[in-house]
Amino acid sequence: MPELPEVETVVRGLRKPLIGRTVHGIWYDWRNTIRTPSPDDFAARIDGQTFRAIDRRAKFVLCRLDHDILVVHLKMTGRLYVTDDDVVHEADRWLHFRAQLDGGQQLRFSDARKFGFVALVRDLSEIAARIGPEPLEDDFTPAVLRERLAGHKKAIKATLLDQDVLAGVGNIYADEALWHAKIHPLRAANGLSDDEIMRLHTGIRQALASGIEREGASVSWYRKPDGTLGEAQDHFAVYDRTGKPCLRCGTLIEKTRVAQRGTHYCPTCQTLA
Repeated sequence: MPELPEVETVVRGLRKPLIGRTVHGIWYDWRNTIRTPSPDDFAARIDGQTFRAIDRRAKFVLCRLDHDILVVHLKMTGRLYVTDDDVVHEADRWLHFRAQLDGGQQLRFSDARKFGFVALVRDLSEIAARIGPEPLEDDFTPAVLRERLAGHKKAIKATLLDQDVLAGVGNIYADEALWHAKIHPLRAANGLSDDEIMRLHTGIRQALASGIEREGASVSWYRKPDGTLGEAQDHFAVYDRTGKPCLRCGTLIEKTRVAQRGTHYCPTCQTLA
């Protein structure tokens, strides 16, 4: 599933082609793609509205219109792109929603697995009432991280995946952050020392910033809005590097499962004891 760096890259790639464009109708072929309101109400409300800003919150793309917010969640296989009306893309084989724009272009949402969705809301809280703090914002401090982890007895890796605890971090960047912090993914979240909290805070921000700088990780379905690959996957420290030497100590990277997710770590740098 695209995580914060991938969604942020999509947002940045959509601003130029979308801001200032007006919607003139929608099309869809999969009812569940439209989360809320009903398709008829969705079509009536969005028609004639203009895109004013494109932002991100956690893993949500927020397209701010005149009166509403068009929310898009890519889930596992979602692709979001702007294209000329008559251009056919490889991703169109999984096209389930499009918004007709002025100037002969369309905003298209392709989703092979059909887990993603679009929604038209006044406020994001209508569909996501509880989301943790944004880890790259200035007000996300080590003290805030300590507070968010307090009381969580489950593994730190599982806790980082909880969007109520922290926004935007998923399987890839949790592994990367924990490697940077030298913390085993099975450590109890509420058992970290102050020094480990400091290291984890730095590691989270470092992993996410690196992912954004390299425009996301194209390890599966993720593509930038222009269809090209991100490059973050070429610079991972631990994720998907099972059996390869740790970039810090040379020990072979191992893989386990935490919260039913494949989890990569260095057994020497990230000890459980």
